[in-house]
Amino acid sequence: MPTTSSARLAALTVAAVCSAASTVVLSAPAHAQSVRVHDIQGTTRISPYAGQQVTDVTGIVTGVRSYGSSKGFWMQDPSPDADPATSEGVFVFTSSAPKAAVGDAVAVSGTVTEYVPGGTSSGNQSLTEITRPKVTVVSSGNPVPAAVTVDAASVPGRYAPDGDSAANGSVNGLPLRPDRYALDFYESLEGMNVRVADVRVVGATDPYTELWVTVKPDEHRNRRGGTVYGSYAAQNTGRLQIQSLGRAADFPEANVGDTLAGATAGPLDYNQYGGYTLVARELGALESGGLQRETTRAQRRGELAVATYNVENLDPSDDTFAAHAEAIVRHLSSPDIVSLEEIQDNSGATDDGTVAADRTVGRLIDAIVAAGGPRYDWRGVDPADRTDGGEPGGNIRQVFLFNPERVSFTDRPGGDATTATGVTEVRGKAALTVSPGRVDPADPAWENSRKPLAGEFVFRGRTVVVVANHFNSKGGDQGLTSQYQPPVRGSETQRHLQAKAVNTFVRQILDVQKNADVVVLGDINDFEFSTTTRILEGNGELWSAVKSLPRSERYSYVYQGNSQALDQILVSPSIRRGDGVEYDSVHLNAEFHDQISDHDPQVLRFRP
Repeated sequence: MPTTSSARLAALTVAAVCSAASTVVLSAPAHAQSVRVHDIQGTTRISPYAGQQVTDVTGIVTGVRSYGSSKGFWMQDPSPDADPATSEGVFVFTSSAPKAAVGDAVAVSGTVTEYVPGGTSSGNQSLTEITRPKVTVVSSGNPVPAAVTVDAASVPGRYAPDGDSAANGSVNGLPLRPDRYALDFYESLEGMNVRVADVRVVGATDPYTELWVTVKPDEHRNRRGGTVYGSYAAQNTGRLQIQSLGRAADFPEANVGDTLAGATAGPLDYNQYGGYTLVARELGALESGGLQRETTRAQRRGELAVATYNVENLDPSDDTFAAHAEAIVRHLSSPDIVSLEEIQDNSGATDDGTVAADRTVGRLIDAIVAAGGPRYDWRGVDPADRTDGGEPGGNIRQVFLFNPERVSFTDRPGGDATTATGVTEVRGKAALTVSPGRVDPADPAWENSRKPLAGEFVFRGRTVVVVANHFNSKGGDQGLTSQYQPPVRGSETQRHLQAKAVNTFVRQILDVQKNADVVVLGDINDFEFSTTTRILEGNGELWSAVKSLPRSERYSYVYQGNSQALDQILVSPSIRRGDGVEYDSVHLNAEFHDQISDHDPQVLRFRP
């Protein structure tokens, strides 16, 4: 594999010898000498031989990884036992390029280790390995044990057991039930040669040469070929990550809806970036599903079109300005107002104290004009240096673009990084005290996070208040394949506080003017069914308009093969009850391997 992937790949299965903090060592039977692979794997997630020396463990090599820091090979016992809970495969960490080859019969002596990818604090499950090995090649050219077929019939419909309350919710000590739970089924195959056939891609190829497929073609499928994540209680059990033991250059560039035709086979690994992963020795042929980027219709004369678009750390050094302009002009049909998230300062990730972003925004506006769009005007508030999170040095923030030929901006000076905008009454109507301004920037809810940007617009004589958001990310949450079930979503705590702060601000507007038109939008970093969204919506102050779409269309982001809604536009009651409200999640990024952002933009059209 090329050096560009080595850093990520190194973290996938690095042996526990590299980090004592990432190991799980339990007591084991005395006199652990010659044992079989299924004895080592045992009937739970933790080997009964963890931390012990084993001698002359035999098997056939099924895959060799000679790149990155996780060098080693997988071996499998060709004579399985009768217990479906015990895996017959195991990874042997060699630290240097292994001398064994696929088809070799080997005898391995070494230490049984439980390695936790990402460290024990990550909450990930552990990977059973043999480390510090002494490897003897007994013979070569042997047939590889037949691959176990993973398909819709074999993967259970339930995702995971509830963790043991006496073990802080961990499933590690629970007996595996591969006939009942998907995670137990995959764990019972850890390290074994497995096979999928004619599988549909549900997560496009990423820069690390990996993609996601589903072995359950009918599981929460949407019309574009993805698998929709619509509930914490209904996990998508058929998703499986695919990597390759071959050259990165040979890995397919797949989009959602494509198919890996024929067999994809290799050892089943576990890593911190998605859990169970088929590391393919043999890859199916890519067949295109013909996925096309969507285009929303243009707003009509009396309609106001408002959009949110996360442009993924855009700064003046990027080469994506023309592509983003094409997206806004062609695919979004030049909305009247565009909330942009992740606009970086003029020096990008260079941590030099720069906070202004006029060059970044100016380049995008010029690119939009070159693409045939309007010359947008813009408003924003520069953050204080290093206070709003995101890429170090980048000082990301939200910015409003607006088409001055269609909509005007009401400027009320005084807004800066630390000054809060408030709500006042002007001639019987709600008005902002500062426009553009930030919503309660001193609230602890916004610590090391992006503060909301509020602005007052006028369209055909009607005032519309828009609040642009970029809530706290999900970074640090336990993964869906965590050893803790259900996994802990610790990042929600801050988003709940942020949602409450924004809802309070909207309620202040509606207390002054019951029929005020308010739009709250942006990268909410949480789902339409989440508690975060419920807090934002409050007691009817707001409503997430993505809920007007069929459930299968509610997504703006694809993560680990799950199509999910992170970007939202919420509206006040006067807009929801008004004439011709129309919402569109415009799928032009998240499902494609050549995306310019990992988010799909959202567009709302209504008549103020």
